[in-house]
Amino acid sequence: MSAAPQKAKPGGQQIPVVVSAVVPLNDLVTRFEFQCRDGGAFPPFSGGAHTVVEMKDGDLTRLNPYSLMSDPADSSTYAISVRREDGGRGGSLFMHQRVKQGDEMMISYPVNLFSLDLRAKKHIFFAGGIGITPFMAMIAQLERSNGNWELHYACRTESLGTYVDVLSYKYPNKVHIYYDDQNQAIPLEDLLDGQPLGTNAYVCGPKGMIDWVHAAASAAGWPDAQVHSEEFLKPEPGREFEVRLCKSGKTITVGENESLLEAIERAGVEAPFLCRGGACGQCETDVVKADGEFVHRDHWLDDDQHASGEKIMPCVSRFLGTLELDR
Repeated sequence: MSAAPQKAKPGGQQIPVVVSAVVPLNDLVTRFEFQCRDGGAFPPFSGGAHTVVEMKDGDLTRLNPYSLMSDPADSSTYAISVRREDGGRGGSLFMHQRVKQGDEMMISYPVNLFSLDLRAKKHIFFAGGIGITPFMAMIAQLERSNGNWELHYACRTESLGTYVDVLSYKYPNKVHIYYDDQNQAIPLEDLLDGQPLGTNAYVCGPKGMIDWVHAAASAAGWPDAQVHSEEFLKPEPGREFEVRLCKSGKTITVGENESLLEAIERAGVEAPFLCRGGACGQCETDVVKADGEFVHRDHWLDDDQHASGEKIMPCVSRFLGTLELDR
C-alpha cells in the first residue's frame, strides 16, 4: 500500500510524511528521514531526484527543494541532508531548529532534473560541500547495477566532510577527498583528460565549482551533453515591486524578502513549479507589460529571452518597477 496522494500546491501532488529520524552529521549539516504516515511505500525515484519540503512557519508556508540522498531501492524511507544557512531565508534554520522526530510534514513527489545518463560507459562525480547529497543516491543506484563510477569530493575541512567516513570506508578505491584548509584541490584538468570514451561528468556544489567544471570540460573538448550539473538558486531579497496578475484580476506587492512566486501563491493564484530554484522551467510566465528593469537570476531562459522582456521565472527573478503577468 502506498501513501495516498493529496492535492498539493500547484507544483504537484504531495505525500503526507512523518519525520522518522533527525541525525546531526556535523556543525552545519543534519539528515532528516521521512516515512509515509500510512506506513506504505514511497513512490520510486532515481539518483539525482529532489523533493520539495513544505514547512509551516506560523502564517508563512516555506517550500524548499532538497536532493533525495537515500537508496532508491529502499521505498520505506526518503532522506535529505540540510546545510544550515544562518544568513539564508529561514528554511534551513526552520529544519534545524524546529523539525523534530515524530513531526508530521508534507513533501512533494520526487522530480529528477539531474539524472544519470545510463548510456554512459563511466560516471565521474565532482561534489563540493552539501553538493554531495544527490551523489549518495546515484552511487547506491550504480552499485546495484555494477556501474562504473568515481567521486571527487571537495570539503572545507575534515570536520565538515559530510559522509566522507562512510564513503571512504565503503568505496576506498573510488572515492577521492580534498580539503580546502589543507590546500588540496581536485586535479580537474588531468581527470577530464584521462577518462575513457563515453564517460559522463556530473557536478553539484557552489556556483564557482559548477562553472569551473563546465568551462574546463568545454576546453578539453567534452560534448555539452556529457557534462551535467545541478544548482538550486535561492531567491535573493530586493526592493518591493508591484505586479498585476491579468488573468486573476489581482494586484500584488512582492515583499523585500519573498519571491515573486511566493507572492503569487500568497494571493491564492495557481502557479506551477517543480524546483523553485530557477532550473526546471516549470514556472515560466509570460510578461504582458513591463515598466522598469528585470532582474533575471534563472538558469532556464537564454540571454536573448532575458533581453526580450517577454518572460520571467518568478521563483528566483525580480523586477524593479511595475509588472503585468499572464497569471
